Amino acid sequence: MTRLFIIIAAVLGLSGVALGAFGAHGLQATLEANDRVNTFETAARYHMYHALALLAVAWLTTQTGGDWPRRAGLLLTAGTLVFSGSLYLLAIFDWGFMGAVAPVGGVLLVAGWACVGVAGWGMTAHTGR
Repeated sequence: MTRLFIIIAAVLGLSGVALGAFGAHGLQATLEANDRVNTFETAARYHMYHALALLAVAWLTTQTGGDWPRRAGLLLTAGTLVFSGSLYLLAIFDWGFMGAVAPVGGVLLVAGWACVGVAGWGMTAHTGR
């Protein structure tokens, strides 16, 4: 899983930078017309935060056994796709219903972070680190 999470982190990081730049330059008029500049920036910010978080999860998989790091990585990946993806669609196409989808992604992200915590707790208990 370590390799997979590093690859996903790289893809998310690459796409986060590309989408952020495209939003700032190529989509500026559209985002302003839709009054969704802040929405797009939130999507890009969370996109990048969770790309970096997946690198931490990849490290965590090497430090502790069990399924919690794997669960964390899968939930953070799904949460990023749903949360940031729905906000990107809302910002670009002004699809209001996507505002109702974003909280689902947020819940996945929260659950992913909870799994990181459980994995860390288990690491401390088993390794003394």
